[in-house]
Amino acid sequence: MADSSGFVPGQHGIDAYGSGGFKFAGMSHRGSILALPTGVHAFAATCFAEITAETLAPLLALPRGAVDLLLVGTGPDLVPLAEPLRAQLRAAGIRSDPMATGAAARTYNVLLGEGRRVAAALVAVG
Repeated sequence: MADSSGFVPGQHGIDAYGSGGFKFAGMSHRGSILALPTGVHAFAATCFAEITAETLAPLLALPRGAVDLLLVGTGPDLVPLAEPLRAQLRAAGIRSDPMATGAAARTYNVLLGEGRRVAAALVAVG
């Protein structure tokens, strides 16, 4: 169950996306999410331009090696990450792969099922 800050502990696959939110862990969340090994967080970014080191702070606070790859769901279309953000992620030992949100959610589920150290920052789509 989510706490008042919009956090659900544990790793969870994404059961559905669209209509401005996501379904996971037997519940529905309206808005963007940040799926980490430690849990799923409400994600402050409501559009691609709001994906920053600040909105990714829970990811960057994890111990080095907790996440090898960040899938970035940039909304309905693929938008490349700015080099300064990619450099910050690389400095933390995290590779990034931006793609449309639907593709990122599906890829996250596959990699999670393979036991990979993966996280996903997913901007909600209509």
